[in-house]
Amino acid sequence: MKALVTGATGFIGGAVARALVKAGVDVRVVSRKNADLQNLTGLPVEQVDGDLRDRDSLRRALTGCGQLYHVAAHYALWAKDPSIFYDINVTGTKMLLEAAREAGVERMVYCSTIGAIGLPQGGGLGTEKIPVSMNQMAGHYKRSKYLAEQEVLRLAREGLPVIIVNPSAPVGEADVKPTPTGQIIVDFMQGRMPAYIETGMNLIDVDDVAAGHLLAMQKGRPGERYILGNQNLLLNDIFQILSRLTGINAPRVKLPRLAILPLAYINQWVSNLSGLPPRIPLEGVRMAKYNMHYDCRKAITELGLPQTPVEVALEKAVRWFRNHGYA
Repeated sequence: MKALVTGATGFIGGAVARALVKAGVDVRVVSRKNADLQNLTGLPVEQVDGDLRDRDSLRRALTGCGQLYHVAAHYALWAKDPSIFYDINVTGTKMLLEAAREAGVERMVYCSTIGAIGLPQGGGLGTEKIPVSMNQMAGHYKRSKYLAEQEVLRLAREGLPVIIVNPSAPVGEADVKPTPTGQIIVDFMQGRMPAYIETGMNLIDVDDVAAGHLLAMQKGRPGERYILGNQNLLLNDIFQILSRLTGINAPRVKLPRLAILPLAYINQWVSNLSGLPPRIPLEGVRMAKYNMHYDCRKAITELGLPQTPVEVALEKAVRWFRNHGYA
């Protein structure tokens, strides 16, 4: 059976494509013209041109496919024109899944985000069952992914055989762009992090996230959400692990979030004028207010999600960034 993967040029999508090839699946990937295909180098996959904003290209890409892994998204903490988040993440997702239904695709996995999972009032671990609303979404990326997830859930209620996975913060090899989490690692390795704002994250090996996609396709229940995560850590805990792996001293100065917030606003104003990404992303500072810690037992119990030690995943990331000239 042929599987279509969107977003295979990216971090998670590339890992999903590699996992499918390793499992012996016939893989087709769809990507925009002139996309960076570095993550597909050497992979025996069929590559076709397409765009989530072009319905006809999606129909062509889905022809003959029995499975769909929708991993593509506009993933960033800032954009000069925020409409791109909604055009790609919301409208594009809806068009793709509707086209998949028309094409008779048998099973689908939609890659959402941990940011669409609710956190309990007063602190504690987020789970798939905690209610969440639009007003809890900080920034255009989270808002667009929340809206996209609502569309996917609506289609699932109408009978679409789609399973939702919500990855936490993946780390590991082949983070080409890199992602915001990968950029933290790169900045640490480059000695560009003299101070930090404390926050909480859940980390997972990107290869475990990819495995979670395949397991969701095999075992997941349509219309259900599964958190793909592993270990809850504070940012300082992550720096201590990176320090042991690299020999670089962890930053010791912890700054109050409210002291950085005005700088982030100024930085965003400058970015909106210049068109260059902000060095201090406002949405990142806003999100630092929350410890994004989660209970991942549902995916572990129902899907068999692997739990590679986070220190191993970070070591793989450090080695890959070093070997590819990022630091």
